[in-house]
Amino acid sequence: MANQINTTVDDIVDEAPISPVKNTGRRKSLEKYLQDRPKKSDLIEKNILPASNAAPAIQAQQKELEKHMLADKLDHALQKRPEKDELVESTHANQTIPQNILPAGHAAPALQAHQKELEKHMRADKLDHALANRKSPDELVKAGVLREDPRSPEEKYADAIEDEYAKREGGA
Repeated sequence: MANQINTTVDDIVDEAPISPVKNTGRRKSLEKYLQDRPKKSDLIEKNILPASNAAPAIQAQQKELEKHMLADKLDHALQKRPEKDELVESTHANQTIPQNILPAGHAAPALQAHQKELEKHMRADKLDHALANRKSPDELVKAGVLREDPRSPEEKYADAIEDEYAKREGGA
């Protein structure tokens, strides 16, 4: 009995594995996986692990608080945005230029693209009509709008010949 009392703690602890390790290849693959696993900072960057160092019970409350803060921020931004009427054809308080963010027409959304295309063609036709009916530089010089004819002598000659042909054919 005296022999049993003099034994140390190291003699009592059994360090043998519970189950016999027969497959050392599996152990090596596990060790390799553990060596190659991503770092904690990489997992935080990929949002796999939470960035907070708080306890898990507090992290859930922290996420809820962040959601509520984001919702409050969004509500505040929605309250600050201008109304639809202000975005159509009004001017901003500090600007004199209309915003024209939204179309002024009351056409259905499916027709708004066609409406814009039609307005574009109407402006082009109006411009073509204005250019076709504008006064010649000679008339502007006679009316006192221009001091001298801005055209070169060759352009003046070509326009004079064109006018002469038009008169002979009964045009202008």
